[in-house]
Amino acid sequence: MGIVAGLDSSPDFTRIVVCDTDTGAVLRQGYAPHPVESPAGGGRPSDVDPQAWLLSLGEAAGGGLLEGVQAIGVSTQQNAVVPLDAQGNTVRPAMVGGDKRTQVAAADLVDALGGREAWAQAVGCVPQAAQPVTKLRWMARTEPENAQRTAILLQAHDWLVWQLLGRPVRRTTDRGGASGTGYWSAATGGYRTDLVELALGHQVMLPEVIGPAEAAGRTPEGLLISVGTGETMAAAFGLGIGLGDAVVSLGASGSVMAVHPEALVDGSGMITALADATGMHLPVVTTLNAVRTLRGAAELLGLPDLESLSDLAMKSTPGSHGLVLLPYLEGERTPNLPHTAGTLAGLRRESMKAEHLARAAFEGMLCGLADALDVLRGRGVEVRRVFLLGPAAELPAVQAAAPALFGTQVVVPQPADYAAIGAARQAAWALGASQGTLDVRNPPVWQGAVAQVLEPGDELAVGQAVRQQFVAVREQTHPGAL
Repeated sequence: MGIVAGLDSSPDFTRIVVCDTDTGAVLRQGYAPHPVESPAGGGRPSDVDPQAWLLSLGEAAGGGLLEGVQAIGVSTQQNAVVPLDAQGNTVRPAMVGGDKRTQVAAADLVDALGGREAWAQAVGCVPQAAQPVTKLRWMARTEPENAQRTAILLQAHDWLVWQLLGRPVRRTTDRGGASGTGYWSAATGGYRTDLVELALGHQVMLPEVIGPAEAAGRTPEGLLISVGTGETMAAAFGLGIGLGDAVVSLGASGSVMAVHPEALVDGSGMITALADATGMHLPVVTTLNAVRTLRGAAELLGLPDLESLSDLAMKSTPGSHGLVLLPYLEGERTPNLPHTAGTLAGLRRESMKAEHLARAAFEGMLCGLADALDVLRGRGVEVRRVFLLGPAAELPAVQAAAPALFGTQVVVPQPADYAAIGAARQAAWALGASQGTLDVRNPPVWQGAVAQVLEPGDELAVGQAVRQQFVAVREQTHPGAL
């Protein structure tokens, strides 16, 4: 068939991969940082001129990188909302990422609709500070003139696709991106325009949600552009996960997601009902404390890095000599304990050694993520293997404990630009569908990620005992929290 490109516009940079349409082999790559200044206090900006994404894209595609490419797929950071006026001009900079200034707006919205369960029933998620619907509420309260001028709402990938196509009258999005807005329901496949009005104060134009294999259009030069999607959905597509697969991401906070044939409505709000990039569903459960638990333990023990913490933990044994760490250092979302703190239980004279505390930090983090996995399993989600992502997945202490604590095979893929690869795979699908060589129901089969496979083996019973020890302490400290 030829070659396609996938571009991933993350919060900090643009990565482009050019892939063979038949095998998915990466032939060329490009990279460029976003020309965005960090705020004075450090961290990422909350407002970004979306032109920065275009400038970064142009730089990453330099040197003839896209020569011969027949189609492009676009993956971008999620939760970035671009408010446009009636002429299609930006009303204000794009609101991006997690943003503490919008926390009050999130609580406002939860109350305005009648509580967490009402939101879960309406759109499959409870408003969080980062979500577009919450940002609209913040803008309506804080910048009423901008809110009033807003006539069109796009997310980052919608806006980039629209720009690549030459700003046509038709504006599109995909199910995956739409499902994270807080005003589109994965269960019904439709917008809740009343929730946009609840947040912003008036109705606006929203992009048309088109199918996973559909093209958004062609550029003035004739290049096919696929529908695009959010980074989470693109990475899942790039990894090639399917039914029976879950993905556990180890960032400062953690997330657990799995492919499922239907949307899961969860009145507690612990499950966020996202759609994936293939027509299936992607229920997600998040924990606030993953690698931040390890970093805190390393600092407490005076260790310079996580590798040293892992080496120390490996000197202990499963169960950490009875030490149990409930890692709720920032409060917690799963279980829903926003105002709690962490707990260290099981202190005895023989357990008060640095290596046991180091091991307890790893086991506490992984047991917290296993709790999140069990939330999905409890709703009928099948988990036959777990893909473990993030730099911490490479640590020996994580790899030694994870299979037994998760109770299943663990796959640790080699680091790669999976979101960009997923975007390229989507482009190949749309190209094949347009040419009649691929079925719109079945994406191209690409070679899977190169990965290390870890089995629980004989350690399974030991892992179950460690989990039971953790659950007993959690139930004693926070009865009925899960």
